[in-house]
Parts: sequence; C-alpha cells; structure tokens
Amino acid sequence: MAISATPRSTTHLCFLLLLTLLSLFSLSSSFSSSSSDGFSLVSELLTLQSQSDSGVIHLTDTLIAHLLQPTTTPRPFSLLIFFDASQLHDKHELHLKSLRSEFSLISSSFISNNNPSSQSKLFFCDIEFKESQSSFAQFGVNSLPHIRLIPSTARNLKDDTLAMDAGDFSRLSESLPEFIESKTRLSVGPIHRPPIVSKPQLMLIYAALLILLPFMVKKVISGETLLTDPKFWLFGAVFVYFFSVSGAMHNIIRKMPMFLADRNDPSKLVFFYQGSGMQLGAEGFAVGFLYTIVGLLLAFMTHVLVKVRNVTVQRMVMITALLVSFWAVNKVVFLDNWKTGYGIHMYWPSRWR
Repeated sequence: MAISATPRSTTHLCFLLLLTLLSLFSLSSSFSSSSSDGFSLVSELLTLQSQSDSGVIHLTDTLIAHLLQPTTTPRPFSLLIFFDASQLHDKHELHLKSLRSEFSLISSSFISNNNPSSQSKLFFCDIEFKESQSSFAQFGVNSLPHIRLIPSTARNLKDDTLAMDAGDFSRLSESLPEFIESKTRLSVGPIHRPPIVSKPQLMLIYAALLILLPFMVKKVISGETLLTDPKFWLFGAVFVYFFSVSGAMHNIIRKMPMFLADRNDPSKLVFFYQGSGMQLGAEGFAVGFLYTIVGLLLAFMTHVLVKVRNVTVQRMVMITALLVSFWAVNKVVFLDNWKTGYGIHMYWPSRWR
C-alpha cells in the first residue's frame, strides 16, 4: 500500500525549509558584515599610519577597544605594539628612547620594503602608560621595555598575544625582524638608516676641502704636517692609552650616562654606582685618569729621569712617583672592591706573617 503525504506533513516540511534558508541568510549576512567591518578597520589603520612620519600608530584605550572588538572571524590585520612610559625615559638603563627610535626605524623600513597588500597585514603601534593604563592592565604588562604582537586570531589580550623575549632588546634591529618573520610570515627587509651626514653638510665639507686643498699640498711638500710632529704622536699615544683603560668603548656601545640622579634625593647626582652590573661614564673616566697618571709617571721615570745626573734628585722623584702610583692603584682596587663586593688582598710570603 503506498504512503501518500498529508497536507500537515507538507506544511512542516515547508516550515523547516524556510527556517534553514533564514539561518543561512543570517550567517552569510553576519559574515559579510564582519568582513566589511574588518576592511573598514584596515582602511582606518592605513589612514592613521599615513599621518605618522615613521608609520607608527599611537594607540589609546578607546582606539584599542575599537580595533580589537570581539569577533567570530579572524581580523585581516595584526598589531605590533611598543609599550612606552614617558616618566621612565630618564632611566638610562632601560634605553626606552633608543628602543623607541629603533622600533620606528624598523616600521618605516617595513613600509618602504613591502607592497600595500603586505603593509595592510601588519601595523606598528605604540602605547603610553599615562594615557592608557587600563590597556596595560589588560595586556598584563608590568615591566618595560615590552613589545607584544596581537595576531589576527587573538581574542584575549593577555593570553592570545605574543610577547617578545626581554633578552632580545639588546639587538632590537636584528631580533625584531626575526620575531616578525617567525610569527607573521612577513619579511621586514633591509633596515634603511638615515645617513650620518646630510647632503647639505656633505656639500659644505667638499667646499671646505677644495678651499683648503692648496694649503694642504703646500704643507705636505714642505714637510710641515702633523704626521711629522712628535707632539702629535705623544698626545695620540696618551689618548689611546686613556681610551683603553677607561672603558670608554664600553660606555659608547652600552650608551651609558656619565651620572644618574639619586633616587632618594633627585637634587643629588650619583657618579659611582655600586654593583657590578653597570658602570657609569664618570667611573670609567676616574679609573682611566688614575691609570694614566701611573703610565705617565712610569714613562717619565724610564725616559726622562734616567737622564738626570743628580742622584739625589733621581731618588726623590722616583720615591714620589712610586708613592703616587701606589695611591692611584690603591684607589682603583678600593673602587673595584666597593662595586663588586670581592676583596683583593696583598700577598705576603708565609714567613713574613
């Protein structure tokens, strides 16, 4: 016996079909609306990027809430945020100013090296603590320097984002492009650093050389140059010696300040920092000055004092030079003991004790 469809079952079937069509339509409309919202955010970010000289977008709490609003689909962009605090710029051990400058340099290099399609996938941003304290709390940032990547799939600002390792900040211009490429598959490209000398300055240098060229040729022909002057080599040797023993190269590489403000009393200055982890410029110059005194006295005794015929004068000058050298070396040893906490004692033979 054949089973025939009743009017009631047909009505139920039409109702289910209508519900399915409505749900599909709502899903497609929500997807299209979220997609259009994502592209509108990209265009908004591109506008903000064009308003910055280096391409770094300045974020606030309101702008972060607007850009990173909850969504069911991945965003068409990622954000790389540099966390900054203007009140900590005077703490030279953090190097926030130099790191911010390197971050801007990498941002401008990324924009100049990549096509618009790649530029719209990653945006460089910065955020300031005083202006956006709530955002710092949402990201869980409690120490600086700090750089964090917000992927396109991130929903929770603290758990779904990627922080850069603190050990990589010492070589930010190399480590940050590697971090970007490993996490986003986007290449930064070569870093375009500004020239040390601008074109107008270079033209002035060329003009000065052309003016001085005849006088320089005349000096070379007559033999009256610095290269033939013994005083030039004497002062050059003393400068190289002082530069070597004062740790000046360490201060240049690490960009160490000459002194710091006292934390307990900002009106006072700290020239000697207790602790082996940091050396101020004043410390290096003080030690270099003491060592230079010892070196000059040694050179004087071996090259000048030996030509003095009066034995009494020789002995008096030598004793004075040895006492001054002993005092200078003693001060250097005392400073090392005070900074590191390790004591250096004189060695005496056991039979002398």
